[in-house]
Amino acid sequence: MVEYWDLYDKNREKTGKTHRRGEPIENGAYHIVVNVWFVNSNEEVLLAKRHPKKELWGGLWECSASGSVLAGEDSLKGAIRETKEELSISLTETDLALIETIIRESDFRDTYLAKKDIDIKKLRFHPDEVVDAKWVTRQEYIDMCGQELLAPPVRDFWELYFNFTK
Repeated sequence: MVEYWDLYDKNREKTGKTHRRGEPIENGAYHIVVNVWFVNSNEEVLLAKRHPKKELWGGLWECSASGSVLAGEDSLKGAIRETKEELSISLTETDLALIETIIRESDFRDTYLAKKDIDIKKLRFHPDEVVDAKWVTRQEYIDMCGQELLAPPVRDFWELYFNFTK
């Protein structure tokens, strides 16, 4: 299925244009990417392992769910959809807290947090996206960063989390 994304200017205002996934984004245009993180009652974070055939960071661990927001969606609806698609976890808008927005080369990355206990055995993975999931402690996460087992864009989670929960 072909994906289309709404395009935004540097002020995050919609341009009225859409972009087809896989084609180069025009200079000065942005789309929205979401990252969703789950932290359980034991202060462990849920990581998802990317399918090894993924173009970017295949086979590495990353946030619980992530992806691009589709045309017509807002960031929050995109985060809820991506989580359902990738891990079969149903969320409501009140389950998620926006903890960071950053501007990168061609996207705005919105990072969401859900404080929730999830039974990994009940997860169903999207076959082209995710091959495994696990809960890790802060120290295990740090060790995985040192071993370069985590996708580079998500290696700052614990700092972000602690700044948000202060």
